[in-house]
Amino acid sequence: MGARDADSAGLTCREAIGLLADYLESALSEQEIRELEEHLAGCAPCQAYLNTYQQTKTLTGKAERVAMPDEMKHRLRMFLLRALSRDG
Repeated sequence: MGARDADSAGLTCREAIGLLADYLESALSEQEIRELEEHLAGCAPCQAYLNTYQQTKTLTGKAERVAMPDEMKHRLRMFLLRALSRDG
């Protein structure tokens, strides 16, 4: 899939992929969900792409957060203060 025929309805792969993040966040309308799921039902590459999105979301949710070292906090603060003073 990829391009859509002028006469055919439904999403292209590019359009489907553009909706995947919102789909996983439950941020699509019922119509968009229906159209996306229809596309996914017949498109193995987009199903694979969705699977990759889902795995990434799961893995990042499990990743441990590490506290920023004090030295890095200080350097970041100083950098931001210098950048703000130049803009002001």
